[in-house]
Amino acid sequence: MRLKKEEFYKVLVRPTVVITTISKNGIPNAAPFSWTSPITTKPPLFGFSCNPKHDTWRNISSNGEFVVNLVGEDFGPLMHILEQDFPYEVNEIEKANLTEMRSVKIKPPRIKEAFGWLECKMEKHFQIADHIWIVGKILASEVKDHYMEEVINVRKAKPLNHIYGEYFVTEMEKRKFKRA
Repeated sequence: MRLKKEEFYKVLVRPTVVITTISKNGIPNAAPFSWTSPITTKPPLFGFSCNPKHDTWRNISSNGEFVVNLVGEDFGPLMHILEQDFPYEVNEIEKANLTEMRSVKIKPPRIKEAFGWLECKMEKHFQIADHIWIVGKILASEVKDHYMEEVINVRKAKPLNHIYGEYFVTEMEKRKFKRA
């Protein structure tokens, strides 16, 4: 099937994360993102694409901190809440009946129900087309013990991956292939 060039993303399976930030007044914000990527390990960098009109960008540009909450299938039904365009400083964590948890190195909270977290300090940002690519240096990373082996146990974690619109992938199988 031939796709329109603008529909390329309909064939990509992208990890979905929930980014938490805080306003100048200390009010948490939470929003899902699937245009994300680890960038390097030395230094440990993570990036994601954000609409510059989004509260996430407003908060990060103000204080430079964010948490990448690694989420599983159980967050799928919460996407419609976390994606809503609430007024600024409405706490989406509370709206989704999730639990705030203190971060180790930064002020924005973690979401307790996530299976892991990356606490980040913004290193750089770039305007790319109509979005901002935000690069964060990872200051702390943690995964709940139950989900970690040598690598993440995807059967247990059931990472939420976005394809398009309401389409997500949750069933995954870990495989090991020899590499050079």
